[in-house]
Amino acid sequence: MKKLSLSLTSKIFVSLVLGIITGLVLHPMKGNAFVETYLINFLFSFLGSGFMRAIRMIVVPLVFCSLTVGAAGIEDVRKLGRVGVKILAFYLGTTAVAITLALGLGNIINPGKGIVLSDIVASKVSVGESKPFVDILLGMIPVNPVEAMTKGDMLQIIVFAILCGVGISLLGDRVKTIKKGIEEANNLMLKLVELIMKLAPYGVYGLIAKTFTTLGYAAMLPLLKYFLGVIAALIIHYLITYQGLLVLVARYNPIKFVKKYASTMVVAFSTSSSNATIPTSLKAMQENFGVSKSISSFTIPLGSTINMDGTAIMQGMATVFIAQAYGVELTMGNYITVIFTATLASIGTAGVPGVGLIMLGMVLTEIGLPLDGIALIMGIDRLLDMLRTVVNVTGDAVCTLIVAKTESEIVEVEEDSFGSVEAESL
Repeated sequence: MKKLSLSLTSKIFVSLVLGIITGLVLHPMKGNAFVETYLINFLFSFLGSGFMRAIRMIVVPLVFCSLTVGAAGIEDVRKLGRVGVKILAFYLGTTAVAITLALGLGNIINPGKGIVLSDIVASKVSVGESKPFVDILLGMIPVNPVEAMTKGDMLQIIVFAILCGVGISLLGDRVKTIKKGIEEANNLMLKLVELIMKLAPYGVYGLIAKTFTTLGYAAMLPLLKYFLGVIAALIIHYLITYQGLLVLVARYNPIKFVKKYASTMVVAFSTSSSNATIPTSLKAMQENFGVSKSISSFTIPLGSTINMDGTAIMQGMATVFIAQAYGVELTMGNYITVIFTATLASIGTAGVPGVGLIMLGMVLTEIGLPLDGIALIMGIDRLLDMLRTVVNVTGDAVCTLIVAKTESEIVEVEEDSFGSVEAESL
């Protein structure tokens, strides 16, 4: 008899469902001594808190290594000059727009209202006081990088990692040993993420079971609002930001764009990996759109590392959701911090499935919110991950077309047998 083997995603989803069922069954017995002592405060807490501590363990070294490697890999920007500036401006600019959109929409639909997670967490939840904008900027510069890593000051860690990466890029072969060491450390961190994620089904079960045992049915509607809120933000960003830039700057027909890039979108949706779409995306840009290799070979691989607009949208909506669930009022300074953190972090976010949740932990840590709320969204994150990866790779393609258009690096391609239109700009 063939043994049934479930993927990690399936296991997490099953754990989510089992956790909800367990919680709803035990909710009427919430005051029972056995349920409170041995299930809620021991079994569920051990499984859930143990998993979250493992995530906290990996956040700082992962952020430092991935951002350093990401920044060190942008050495071609110096060679491409103004092209590199255009690419970086597009990717970082649209990421900032994406997370701002998510934060704004989150405050309109209020996905976390109606659920009180502070009843589940013993420690008091609070965020730092609002700071003047200049203090936020100055606070990004680490006086002591080691202390920043010890305290988990994410903005300072991000800035230091980016500076290290730029320094490695400028020094080139003179620090090739250090560069190789950081790359190997980054590979190690990604492997640890993979190992920790194997514990996710148990952690999700413990955290969800504890949540629903304590709250009952009250936790279901906010979760649905969060899910629909992320999808709405992704659609708005795709239609308004990307298609608007495509028409206004690249002078390209959005319908033609979708026809020519649909196969890459399918790969992105099915794999949830920006890196996995690089071969098909390069092929589409060069053969379907007529973009030169000199442009597409730079923008597409770089975009798989830097352009994480879909992930930024998830982080923004999740931040609002979790803050509201814990009854925390975020200040304008907190929102600015989230925008800066998520935008800068996008430079080194690995284009592989699941890393977005780890980076969300970094954003929550920066503004002082508990990571336990991540468990509520983890079970449905795979579907959202598939959708936001489509948005990510679409951004890579739009950026490529814009840069190619402004640099006159688009050539005509003939119609194929299906009647696809030419790749020339409108």
